Amino acid sequence: MLMLKRVCKGNKDNGEACRQAPLQGSDFCFWHSPEHAEEAAEARRLGGLRRRKEKITSGAYDFDDLGSVAQVRRLLEVAVVDTLGLENSIPRSRTLAYLAQVALRTLQVGDLDQRIVALEQAVQGKREQHTSSAFDVDPDPPYTEEKEGT
Repeated sequence: MLMLKRVCKGNKDNGEACRQAPLQGSDFCFWHSPEHAEEAAEARRLGGLRRRKEKITSGAYDFDDLGSVAQVRRLLEVAVVDTLGLENSIPRSRTLAYLAQVALRTLQVGDLDQRIVALEQAVQGKREQHTSSAFDVDPDPPYTEEKEGT
């Protein structure tokens, strides 16, 4: 049984056909529906404001995204500084305690990440060069007794 998917009869700004599903009882999606033109225009305006605000805020806090431990740490720093600037209160103290827990966990994850990278590099280097590494050295050589009088 063949089922056809309905698509909007409107066109995008670049002239391509819109592929959105039309609203129930309409041939157009929300963005192209004449009945929703004002709402769509307001949604576009708010979306633009949101993107501009996001860029301004990201620039002010030197924050890009949460793609690395360093970026998570930066966000945490901003939260701690902002919280420290608040009036002293029980909620502020609780927030600082929570942020300290998160900071400790972030430091732990960052440390583990660095260790894993070092291990991977050591193993990869050993495979490529077949030379000894710091991981091949026995830190405690076997105990040997010295004979008296020698």
